[in-house]
Amino acid sequence: MASEIHMTGPMCLIENTNGRLMANPEALKILSAITQPMVVVAIVGLYRTGKSYLMNKLAGKKKGFSLGSTVQSHTKGIWMWCVPHPKKPGHILVLLDTEGLGDVEKGDNQNDSWIFALAVLLSSTFVYNSMGTINQQAMDQLYYVTELTHRIRSKSSPNENENEDSADFVSFFPDFVWTLRDFSLDLEADGQPLTPDEYLEYSLKLTQGTSEKDKNFNLPRLCIRKFFPKKKCFVFDLPIHRRKLAQLEKLQDEELDPEFVQQVADFCSCIFSNSKTKTLSGGIKVNGPRLESLVLTYIDAISRGDLPCMENAVLALAQIENSAAVQKAIVHYDQQMGQKVQLPAETLQELLDLHRVSEREATEVFMKNSFKDVDHLFQKKLAAQLDKKWDDFCKQNQEASSDRCSALLQVIFSPLEEEVKAGIYSKPGGYRLFIQKLQDLEKKYYEEPRKGIQAEEILQTYLKSKESVTNAILQTDQILTEKEKEIEVERVKAESAQASAEMVEEMQIKYQQMMEEKEKSYQEHVKQLTEKMERERAQLLEEQEKTLTSKLQEQARVLKERCQGESTQLQNEIQKLQKTLKKKTKRYMSHKLKI
Repeated sequence: MASEIHMTGPMCLIENTNGRLMANPEALKILSAITQPMVVVAIVGLYRTGKSYLMNKLAGKKKGFSLGSTVQSHTKGIWMWCVPHPKKPGHILVLLDTEGLGDVEKGDNQNDSWIFALAVLLSSTFVYNSMGTINQQAMDQLYYVTELTHRIRSKSSPNENENEDSADFVSFFPDFVWTLRDFSLDLEADGQPLTPDEYLEYSLKLTQGTSEKDKNFNLPRLCIRKFFPKKKCFVFDLPIHRRKLAQLEKLQDEELDPEFVQQVADFCSCIFSNSKTKTLSGGIKVNGPRLESLVLTYIDAISRGDLPCMENAVLALAQIENSAAVQKAIVHYDQQMGQKVQLPAETLQELLDLHRVSEREATEVFMKNSFKDVDHLFQKKLAAQLDKKWDDFCKQNQEASSDRCSALLQVIFSPLEEEVKAGIYSKPGGYRLFIQKLQDLEKKYYEEPRKGIQAEEILQTYLKSKESVTNAILQTDQILTEKEKEIEVERVKAESAQASAEMVEEMQIKYQQMMEEKEKSYQEHVKQLTEKMERERAQLLEEQEKTLTSKLQEQARVLKERCQGESTQLQNEIQKLQKTLKKKTKRYMSHKLKI
């Protein structure tokens, strides 16, 4: 059931107090209640560049995120506003506004680097907001992007002597949008008009040369090109005379420059239409609880002095969700069995059939809600719990059958017991009368419905307990000769032995049914696991193919710009990625054979 969003305004998600980052419990509580998939848009940039204005527009509000109008940075930490997505029904648009980078009051860029890294990690669309044109000064101010490899890890334990390359990051980095505010130049190059996107690509061109100056020029451009394959640019005119900028949130669109109003509308429309749902490795769509888990995992790593690690965050999330998936599966099994099973079941097969259907559905619930189940530990936990549930149902069924049969015996045979006590059968010919009555009552017992699997055993146990009474009546019957009494005794013994043999055979049949059921259950688990592994493998290969494609495209661009050194590096990364694809395919096939 979709959760309702009641955020009338933004709330601080990650507090920045005295240089220490902490998650806000109230904001996390809001996230934990949102079950819909999320499109997460984060904006970063120097302080006092109008980030918050754009975020308020995306929220469809004039006010919300603090704009401020002085040289002081208003937003501290990372603020969150969750609103229904205007163009994607069933999705939530999460807007993350970050404190301004380069605030002179902080005097330390360390904190800015973490804010920048967290915005990248948490978002599906990353907006970088700056003033004016994309020149070297703008690139120098974006040096945070060059530090990402020193702030983020994709793998928890990379191989020795193997550095993580951009391919490791491309698979989970967001789309990149550069917004240029108060842009006053004509968009053209070499006398030819350019679109904003073409202007961005033109500005990211590399220079030839190997000097330190050339390397410093190329480094931020290379990082943007490598880390963010999908890039877009928007330019915004000055909205109004600078003296009125302080009242921007109070002004109506009619009072602003029409060109600026249209540019903002185009920006919002593009973000609404093209921003993707935040997705983790394996195609896992992020909802509120998952975003909450990511925030806590990353902040915890930073607090410990570690680097936030995407793989660790996903595994931590998987631990939480897989545990919950096991519980959901068990609850489903209990509900289905509770609704369908009427104890005692008439036969063991009846109970087995109901169990098998409920178990298969429960496993499907687990598969649907689980991911990254390393070594299938949680599926094994589920299988063990379902086995125990089945054993419990068998025990309950046995007890219910025993209780039902014992109660029937009491009702059906108690009149006979009263007659025996009254001495009705202690007379000549009494034995044959007693046996006839006993057989009539047995027939009546057999005709009673839903006695369950204990019907025969409970009856034979009862009859065996009455053998002394039967024998006493036999011995006191004066009509029967000694020979006839001996024959009758042997007949009773033979019937008892036959009943015991039939019970043993029935128990063997039940045992065989149980063993067959366990084998069918195991095969069903394997079948569902194999199908899920196949889906995950296809998803993984698709992600790797996308990364490989972006690498090949980047290599083509670098070759076109004739930067042989960077082209060689990219070629090495492509070869490494291709080897990784082969290894993962081989590992999957090997694991599949083991199953």
